[in-house]
Amino acid sequence: MSPILGILASSGTPRSISINYLLIAGGAGGGKLGGGGGGGGYLTSTNAVSKNTNYTVTVGGGGAGSTSRSAKGTNGSNSVFSSFTATGGGGGGSWNATFRDGNNGGSGGGASNVGSVGVGSQGFNGGLADATFGAGGGGGGGSANGFAGSNSGGNAIGGAGGDGYVSSITGTSTTYAGGGGGDSDLIAASGGDGGGGAGSYANLNGTNGTANKGGGGGGSRDDASAGGNGGSGGSGVVILKYLTASGTITIGAGLTGSTATSGSYKVTTITAGTGNVSWA
Repeated sequence: MSPILGILASSGTPRSISINYLLIAGGAGGGKLGGGGGGGGYLTSTNAVSKNTNYTVTVGGGGAGSTSRSAKGTNGSNSVFSSFTATGGGGGGSWNATFRDGNNGGSGGGASNVGSVGVGSQGFNGGLADATFGAGGGGGGGSANGFAGSNSGGNAIGGAGGDGYVSSITGTSTTYAGGGGGDSDLIAASGGDGGGGAGSYANLNGTNGTANKGGGGGGSRDDASAGGNGGSGGSGVVILKYLTASGTITIGAGLTGSTATSGSYKVTTITAGTGNVSWA
């Protein structure tokens, strides 16, 4: 029997239905005089759920950008559906020696000042910092590593963020979980496709990652030690797709979401909160 039709009771009523899910975790914050934040981890598959049963959903928030050379960008928060978890992105490294490494996460944070890259568990790794002028590496994205920082003509050039993961679960091709760009002297390093924030230059703040795409925040340039702060990561999203004929969803208290039709399917997009969903 097709898992999409579910397990039939003697009355012919489906007791369970098949759910195609996409979880995008929150993106991480960028470092101060540092690397870009990693994009949120992603997890996608199909799973059978029972009707009239509550399943936990949590949408991960974005991590805060660093406001101190002595603190990394904060990791993003996890997104959850039932027993499945997408891991928040890894924070970008900041200038001071103890904080130069990018954090590990769904995608890894970019390094600052010749630190080590963060390693991605559900995405890709952050980029290395430039060894000469300390330009920050880009945060890792859902489909590519962050780029390494470099230098040209005596100027630091931040690494671009890694591009994110492409999904058509909603019926439209959309990119999620781009990494944030690293810090530069003169030109903003671009964030990765999928909501990654650009890195900053000239003591400006790094750009925030895009909400509900899990993009990493950009690293900030901070030549005067009082300049810009790292950009914050963008929040994640939970998307659930199922045959219209198979059941009707209830989105419980504590969650913000909506349901649309895509062909013979319903697609429920949950953009914030923690709570339960169920089908009848």
